[in-house]
Amino acid sequence: MNIYKDMFVLYSIIYVQFLLNFMLILQKIRSELKKNSDEKIKEGSKRFFKEKIKVYGIKTSVVIQISKNYYSEVKNKTKKEIFELCEELFKSGYMEESFMACNWSYNVHKQFQEKDIKLFEKWIENYVTNWATCDTFCNHTMGKLIEMYPNQVSTLKKWAKSKNMWMRRAAAVSLIVPAKKGLFLKDAFEIADILMMDKEDLVQKGYGWMLKEASRTKQKEIFNYVIKNKKVMPRTALRYAIEKMPQELRKKAMEK
Repeated sequence: MNIYKDMFVLYSIIYVQFLLNFMLILQKIRSELKKNSDEKIKEGSKRFFKEKIKVYGIKTSVVIQISKNYYSEVKNKTKKEIFELCEELFKSGYMEESFMACNWSYNVHKQFQEKDIKLFEKWIENYVTNWATCDTFCNHTMGKLIEMYPNQVSTLKKWAKSKNMWMRRAAAVSLIVPAKKGLFLKDAFEIADILMMDKEDLVQKGYGWMLKEASRTKQKEIFNYVIKNKKVMPRTALRYAIEKMPQELRKKAMEK
């Protein structure tokens, strides 16, 4: 019994040390972010969003550098520990902290497992409240996971039917990078079909952007899809989808 008691005490000490280190890292990050905040940048940032946002007011390049600096302190931690830090950063609601969470979660992509999509879904559903966080997370972290585990594209189709508009946008923008490579064309069309008449312009722009990136390698297929659906496709989505096409194709697509 003494052995088990000693082991319990040892593990308790280790866990307390982990928590203290965990909180210290977050405290240092937040102190650094506050130190670099700028009121003019803070006010200027709000002009790009219809929804209310929380920002420190820091240039993106500075946030990226802070993210890199502090990642060097946590890179040797387990994926689980890094994901726990990411969740705490997301929970704060500050956009700069969410960007760090997006970067750190992508940094461990070589360790991604298929089941991680459940955690990522939780993050999007609970913590994503603006297009910038949605796109930063989904373009890279989600896009990489989908490439690694292609059958999980079915999860994106489920998200496309969500009541949460950020989940719906995520369904499309998670395929941005794969679509640019010519991947998942059939799935991109299925997601666009589901989102076709979405009332939210940010969702329309999301699937329009997905189609635009796919057009880089699949121009004919995307053009034919747009022509087939242009009578019902919102003009916002249509304009995004054809943006990279030659002028004559854009003109034809825009004809009423």
